[in-house]
Amino acid sequence: MPQNVSGLSRRSLLAGAAASFAAPAFSQSLTPVEISQAILIANYTPVYLAQQRGLFAEQGLNVSISTAGGIATVVPIILSKRAQFALSGTAPAVNATLGGGATKCIANIAGGSSLLVLARPGTSIRSLEDFKGKTIATLRFPSNTNATPKYALTQLAKLNLADSKIDFLELPPGAQVGAVKDGRADLAVVFEWDASIGVTQFGLEVVYGFADVIGPNSSSAIFATQEYLDANKETAQKLVNAIAKAMKIIHTEPEAYETASAIAFPAVPKDAIALGSKRLLAMHSVVPRNPIITKTSWDRVMTMELGTGLKQSLPFEQMVDNSFAEKATEAYGLKT
Repeated sequence: MPQNVSGLSRRSLLAGAAASFAAPAFSQSLTPVEISQAILIANYTPVYLAQQRGLFAEQGLNVSISTAGGIATVVPIILSKRAQFALSGTAPAVNATLGGGATKCIANIAGGSSLLVLARPGTSIRSLEDFKGKTIATLRFPSNTNATPKYALTQLAKLNLADSKIDFLELPPGAQVGAVKDGRADLAVVFEWDASIGVTQFGLEVVYGFADVIGPNSSSAIFATQEYLDANKETAQKLVNAIAKAMKIIHTEPEAYETASAIAFPAVPKDAIALGSKRLLAMHSVVPRNPIITKTSWDRVMTMELGTGLKQSLPFEQMVDNSFAEKATEAYGLKT
C-alpha cells in the first residue's frame, strides 16, 4: 500500500531527497573488494551477515561475493587478481603457497566440522564403532563429506574399512539424502542445510555429528596473497573488522544467524533454516566467536587434510597472520 506522505514535514521530505542523492556518492567512495567463495554454504554465514548488515560498508568497503564453484577454484582467481580475498578451506591456501603463490590465512570463518550423519528412523549411531557394516553416501572424494569420516574412522577409531565392511557410496551433489531414503545407503554424511532438509522434508533423523569427535579445526578461512596483504593492510584490516563484528552479533543477538541464513538461502525451506541454525550454533567451535585462528585448530586441520587434496602441510607460523584478527577482535569482537 502506498505510504501516505501528506503528514510529512517539508524538512523530512528534503532530508529524504538528500539521502537518495547521497547514497550513490557514498557507494562510490567505498573501496571495492571482491571475495571469491568456494561454494554457497551455511558455514560462511558470518560473512553473509556482515554484508547484509552493512558492516563492510561501515568500514568503508564495497564488498562483492562471487562463487567459484569449488574449494580449490578460488586460488587461480586470487592469483590472477580477479578477486582480492578467498573464502574456502585452508588446504588450497597451503597448496597455492607450495606452488609459489604465497598466501596467508587471516580470518577463521568455520572452526569445526559441521558434518552430520542422516539415517532412517530407528538407526542408532553412538560412536564410530557403530559405522561398521554400513554403506555411507557422500559426495565424491576429496569432498570433506567423504574425507572427514574416512579420517575419523581410520585414524581416530583405528578401523580397517574393508574388515569393518564400511562402504562409501560417492554421489553427485544433492543425491545423498535420496540414497538413504530409498535404501541404497544406510547413512549420509552431509552439511547443513542438507541435514535439516533431510529431517524436515524426507523424514530422516540426524544420528551423529563429527564436531566433537574431530574437535576444533580451521576448516574454512579468509585468505589472500602475501603480495596483496603487503600492499593493502588497511583494507584487509577493515574486512576482518566487519567479520569480527558479525561474529559478535551472531553470538549475542538471538535469531541473527537464522535471519541472515534465511536471506542468503531463500530457496531453503524456513523450517530447515530454523532447525539447522540452532544445530550449527550448538556445535563446538563450528561458528567462531571471533576470527582468530589458533595453532591447535591449524595443526589439526593440516593432519586431517593430508592425503585428501593437501600436498604437504605447512606450519601455522608460515601460513597464518593473526594480526588482523587480533586487532579486529579487540576493537569489535568477542575475546572469548
